Amino acid sequence: MPKPVAVVTGASRGIGRATALRLSADYEVVAIARSQDELDSLVAEIARQGGDCHPIVLDLTDPDAVAAALANVDAQVLVNNAGVGYLKPFLELSRDEWSQMVDLNFNALFDVTRALLPRMIARKSGHVVVIGSIAGRSAFVGGSCYAATKHAVMAFTECLMLEVRDNGVKVSVVNPGSVATSFSSRSDPSWMISPEDVAEAVAAVLDTPPTVLIHRLEVRTLTAPKKR
Repeated sequence: MPKPVAVVTGASRGIGRATALRLSADYEVVAIARSQDELDSLVAEIARQGGDCHPIVLDLTDPDAVAAALANVDAQVLVNNAGVGYLKPFLELSRDEWSQMVDLNFNALFDVTRALLPRMIARKSGHVVVIGSIAGRSAFVGGSCYAATKHAVMAFTECLMLEVRDNGVKVSVVNPGSVATSFSSRSDPSWMISPEDVAEAVAAVLDTPPTVLIHRLEVRTLTAPKKR
């Protein structure tokens, strides 16, 4: 019996890669990212673990390309993970940096989810997971755009959940705290949670009975950052 399909965006590194690897035991993974080399590496690693991964090299900020690439994908699970962040004071942000964050962190949610959700609704089964951030419920200096996109993610996921739950489709948001990835600029990441920790949280959200929904999950380190 074929495995159900899980689509993971931003799958070439960090949380996305860890999630693709974690889900490959139970799902046929469709991994989306912009780097062919990093996707090839992911495919090989999943194959060594006995799983299947189909890579799609794709710019998620191109709506037409997203629609074309996902037109025939029948996903049981979608993990919207791709994102970018420029953390700096508002007056130091360029218009291009602002647009990149809005386009990838938020607008791409529309295009990817819009492409895959109709089949979930038609079969009355599916799960959309969005990787948010604790920045989606807080504010900090340098986060005028990044935090705003994550606040938007929170509203999007809750509204979508209310719209589609009667169709048997689950919608969840996983909000990590500080994660030890290339996204972080911290000089000492030893106290942070790992991408694998977030991947385990995603797997836990997916592994619930049909009548149970974990809609919002916050994942944080138990270890406080070291004081200087």
